[in-house]
Amino acid sequence: MKEYTLNKVPISSTVILKSLKNEGSIRRRLLDIGFIPGTKIECVLTSPFKDPTLYRIRGTLIAIRSDDAKNIIVEDLYEV
Repeated sequence: MKEYTLNKVPISSTVILKSLKNEGSIRRRLLDIGFIPGTKIECVLTSPFKDPTLYRIRGTLIAIRSDDAKNIIVEDLYEV
């Protein structure tokens, strides 16, 4: 499967979280809110200035800044 960063995911697309390269408190916060490898993430909406972007994860909408999304590695979701 193709790997890329979360900030490259187009609107209305769903991907699978592969890994976090974030460090420090942002990494802990992402893990606490459910950013665990294997979790589905849907890109829902971008703000008018393209930052932050709104994502749906585990039924919750979360806004993430582009700088933080660049350190979240995802892969394409292929459903059978």
